[in-house]
Amino acid sequence: MQIIPTTGLKKLFPEAEAEIQKLKEASRWVQIDVCDGVFTTGRTFDLDLMGKLDFETPNNLWDVHLMVKEPATWVNKAIHIGASRIIGQVEMMSDRSEFLEKIKNEGAEAGLAFDVDTAIDKIEGDWDMVLLMGRKAGFGYFEFEKKVLDKIKEVKDMGYIVGIDGGADEKNIVAMEEAGADIVYSEVNYWKLRNDR
Repeated sequence: MQIIPTTGLKKLFPEAEAEIQKLKEASRWVQIDVCDGVFTTGRTFDLDLMGKLDFETPNNLWDVHLMVKEPATWVNKAIHIGASRIIGQVEMMSDRSEFLEKIKNEGAEAGLAFDVDTAIDKIEGDWDMVLLMGRKAGFGYFEFEKKVLDKIKEVKDMGYIVGIDGGADEKNIVAMEEAGADIVYSEVNYWKLRNDR
């Protein structure tokens, strides 16, 4: 199981930049969370600012999680900052095929994300992964919800790579792995989880 660090929900770009500076040495993949204030309360920094990073990141791969209205309209922004994987929330997506096609046409990996209370429906298409929120998406503290463990098995049975985002800690990381999670995204507990595996 792979653990990918995330910048978390940073409202100001200098905070995200400082976090990326730390994370880029620890992991090739780094997840960038993007919120527009529609799907979640609160907004993160402007994604375009990622193009102004003042340090070299030639070996890093950006995994951009779009928690925004109509993620398809954000694909070009994500590609512009060099995203290798782009994930969008199904709850805010009117056309999954359009989102998938836009990403694939740019040669990036495409992911479909489900919030913790969203039921898994029939997933169709050449998705590279399915991301399941382990807690309610957005700003604020929310407990990890164990019901996501059943969702992992459900999606694995469909044949997709499964990522879990939110709520990971040393108490539940093993349960996630045993349920079949391929990737776990973690902010606060990343180094502890990484060193414990």
